Amino acid sequence: MDFNFNEEQSLIQGQVSQFIQRDYDWEKRQEVSNSERGFSDENWKQFGELGWLGISISEASGGFGGSSLDTMIIMEEFGKGLVVEPFLETIVLSASIIDEAGSQKQKDEVLNKVIEGNLHLATAFSEPQSRFNLEDVVTTGTKQDDSYVINGFKSVVMNGPAADKFIVSVRTSGSQSDNEGITLFLVDSDQKGVSKRDYSTVDGRKACELTLEDVLVPSDAIIGKEGNGLGLLKESINKGILAVSAEAVGAMEVLYKTTVEYTKTREQFGQAIGKFQVLQHRMVDMFMEYEQAKSLLYMATIKHSEGAKDADKAIAGLKYHIGKAGKFVGQQSVQLHGGMGVTDELNVGHYFKRLTTIGTIFGNSDYHLTKYSKL
Repeated sequence: MDFNFNEEQSLIQGQVSQFIQRDYDWEKRQEVSNSERGFSDENWKQFGELGWLGISISEASGGFGGSSLDTMIIMEEFGKGLVVEPFLETIVLSASIIDEAGSQKQKDEVLNKVIEGNLHLATAFSEPQSRFNLEDVVTTGTKQDDSYVINGFKSVVMNGPAADKFIVSVRTSGSQSDNEGITLFLVDSDQKGVSKRDYSTVDGRKACELTLEDVLVPSDAIIGKEGNGLGLLKESINKGILAVSAEAVGAMEVLYKTTVEYTKTREQFGQAIGKFQVLQHRMVDMFMEYEQAKSLLYMATIKHSEGAKDADKAIAGLKYHIGKAGKFVGQQSVQLHGGMGVTDELNVGHYFKRLTTIGTIFGNSDYHLTKYSKL
């Protein structure tokens, strides 16, 4: 495998890194995160102008036709700055589904606006009883003439408060946990019968609970084919796992480097605590976990980009390790910083919260270890 970035990818990496350093310092990030919107529309527009929002969308749909590797580069840099703008939710999870299986009408109405930064999306797939099982869907869609009536409830819809449109997984046939019979619908956020309860998450993001009560949608709101939505959703989640794993790798790099620098200045017993061998061992362990996570990320991303047969297994193994490594690196960083490591004023605690959240998004380590053993 070739782990070297090409010229275009190196340019993207440098561009995103420069934005984080120049326009996204910690004070600005906190101001944006604590706002009512939860992110900056100005930053989002800038992402569109720089072409980042269209990198992973196919050229036929108006994008640049990039791969998972290009998305990984962006998300790793975003992880270093704890970027809160909904790139994962709008681009990686949602736009990718429409790009792959949407009708020409859906692509024309949605993707151009998304690429320009004028439209936000969210994918509503999680339900209270489903935990991490995508096929466990009780939200129903009943056919009525040339339309469908949707009834159900979706929990933890990331970027739900800002979404203009939702991609909703709906059971149109079969029983609760059947693989067949799941259909994806594109639903407007202001459609009659759609209601939201917005809330802030522990890592400084925004999400909502989505209730659909007798929501009438036309048949052309279906993405792909009726009853065949599970495969599309699984592929979207795989892309999401690669994206949040890249974000976690970026966050872990910042934490271990920040911790090393802190131990050089914090003195105890007349010397810097970084000189104590037992603490040096802990920081070496942090570095090793980070490096292992980065290696697994690159391997899984390349296998996914190349369509390898064992790509799903590589992604499950990656997510298992990301959950474990993120928890370890975050805990060690907080402990070595002492009480100040969990204060709102210091960024360390915020990185730890994001890594903890990433550990459970799309399935925790236990879930993916079981999945890995079955693939």
